[in-house]
Amino acid sequence: MFQQFSERIQGVLRRLRGQGHLTEASVNEGLREVRLALLEADVNVQVAQDFLGRVRQRAVGDEVMKSLTPGQHLVGIVKEELEALLTGPGQKLKTSAIPPTTLVLCGLQGSGKTTTAGKLGRLLKERGHLPMLASVDVHRPAAREQLATVARAGSLRCLEQAGEDPVALAAGSVYAARQAGCDFLIVDSAGRLQIDHKLMEELARVVERVEPAEVLYVADAMSGQDAVRSALEFHKRVKLTGIILTKLDGDARGGAALSVRSVTGVPIKFVGTGEKSTDLEAFYPDRMASRILGMGDVLSLVEKAQSTFQEGEAEKLEHKLRKAEFTLEDFLEQIAKVRRMGNLKEIMGMIPGLQGISSGEVDENRITRTEAIIRSMTPRERSSPQLLDGSRRRRIASGSGTSVQEVNELLRQYKQARKLMKMFSGAGPRPSLKSLARNFKR
Repeated sequence: MFQQFSERIQGVLRRLRGQGHLTEASVNEGLREVRLALLEADVNVQVAQDFLGRVRQRAVGDEVMKSLTPGQHLVGIVKEELEALLTGPGQKLKTSAIPPTTLVLCGLQGSGKTTTAGKLGRLLKERGHLPMLASVDVHRPAAREQLATVARAGSLRCLEQAGEDPVALAAGSVYAARQAGCDFLIVDSAGRLQIDHKLMEELARVVERVEPAEVLYVADAMSGQDAVRSALEFHKRVKLTGIILTKLDGDARGGAALSVRSVTGVPIKFVGTGEKSTDLEAFYPDRMASRILGMGDVLSLVEKAQSTFQEGEAEKLEHKLRKAEFTLEDFLEQIAKVRRMGNLKEIMGMIPGLQGISSGEVDENRITRTEAIIRSMTPRERSSPQLLDGSRRRRIASGSGTSVQEVNELLRQYKQARKLMKMFSGAGPRPSLKSLARNFKR
């Protein structure tokens, strides 16, 4: 996400940061390039002008010009203004005093409302809540059946009720969620190919009837400024409280994310970062600004690791390393856990200094081949790699659809990883993931 814009703006700031002395002329020249980067990223023109105006006003002041590190100071200003651009009031999800907390999802067809309902339900479930999903879409064929399928895939409760009145269906879903003891109700409303009076009138009646804690607009980030315009139109007709941007992983420009909050005044609350049911995350403006500027996002990386790796498992792994019992079976298990954290390119983008890695340098297929090689080994071979002579390596290469050279390379990497991990495990007390997270929080 933001790849094109991020690379462009990082290049401009890198040049300015390398200058020992900044002048008003050099700042203006750099900001002209930033303006082009914003417009190429499909950012709203007025939003781009306002952003650059604020940066310029602060950047040409005495505080920056007389600073010992004016380039670094300028980067800090750009980061703060990016955070301000992305931050809106009411960033956190609201809850009702009396359950269930009702969330109404709205938007145009094709934006991913139904899939997002399932992802949001799963996210709430992981946080310890008991959500229920319900569809009030009486127009699109099999809409309610599709939501039920999505709910089953995520082991979520879904209310399947007959009827053709969306308002009555919405009211019935609130009653059913309360009776079932659910503390969240996610209502998937009807979408249209374009905004029309009937859609808005129907949505307004549903919102009026259920009085939701949140009315969340689901927007396709890849539609760029069309997503911003449609969100603004929905907000005018039905008061939105938050926005969920889907397909942000496929939007290399990022214009929608950088514009929609400013244009509508409505905060971005969640972003979809992939096709998996787990690829929905809360939106943090400060973390996103850091990632855009190449500063990484260590806190999000730690949180992802916390949800994948258990503290007890880490201690067990350390014990194996100390005893020299780390096998290829363990190596395979660790690869699987890293993959569960998400797309490797996205993970690399959270590590400071690694945002510029190209897609070709992060080869997901190579990892798939690595897994195939290890799975082609017998249990005995995985636990005792020294048994792998030439004939065994040829058999493994044939069974995994790879080459002997790739098998040899894997074994070399395994030995290196084992050696490095053993050195790390003996380097003193290992900080827990929780302590790392606390250190990076502000």
